[in-house]
Amino acid sequence: MTPKQRRSEIAEMVGRTGQITVEALAAAFGVSLETIRRDLGKLAESGALQKIHGGAKPLRLHAEGSFDERMAEDADAKACIAQKLTSIVAPGDTIFVDTGSTTLICAEELAKVDRLTVITNSVRVAQVIGRTSANRVYLLGGAFSGDNAETAGPLVIEQIGRFRADRAILTVAALDADAGAMDSDFDEAQVARAMMANAHQTVVLAHASKLGRRAAFQICRLDEVDVFVCDQSPDSGFKTALEAAQCVLH
Repeated sequence: MTPKQRRSEIAEMVGRTGQITVEALAAAFGVSLETIRRDLGKLAESGALQKIHGGAKPLRLHAEGSFDERMAEDADAKACIAQKLTSIVAPGDTIFVDTGSTTLICAEELAKVDRLTVITNSVRVAQVIGRTSANRVYLLGGAFSGDNAETAGPLVIEQIGRFRADRAILTVAALDADAGAMDSDFDEAQVARAMMANAHQTVVLAHASKLGRRAAFQICRLDEVDVFVCDQSPDSGFKTALEAAQCVLH
């Protein structure tokens, strides 16, 4: 059996049986523990399964909770990201800001940056940044979602095309070295892509727990992200992927 065939069968076994140990796989295929660990590493990189301590389990796409639930999660990490973001956004910038708990926390800091022009589909972000009279805010209109207090859909996409921005500030549900930036909501992914297409620079915000996750709807590849802002330094493998993608890490 070739390594490729063995990895294919391992992926099928994990998908069929659920979580399984390195020892059980080594016994099933008559190979060493180290060989299985290498196989699991390759399969995890390709997104075929999730590697865990001592074994592997099927990869599950990440689904997000309600907006209030997300606001209560990783608050310190999001505050750290907000502080870092203010060193990237300059007075007088024109920026797109999408909907998310991270971008809402960042909005409190962005409101302190002078003379911003902000285009957003988030009612909450518009309210926070709009408190400062020196800033100009454009709220995109479209189908309204009460949970996220956001607008989305074709009308929003069409309106985004009328603007040009220095930066698109985007929050994501998941960020993976191979699959790139992803969202768990189709409409939000569409909005993010439209903002990217009409901005000179793409800035993605994600706290460390989102790294290595996958979600259902791709926003962009890693090499389409210009700047990545995180609360912690990623592991060496992810740093290498960022360097290869020529993505600046903050």
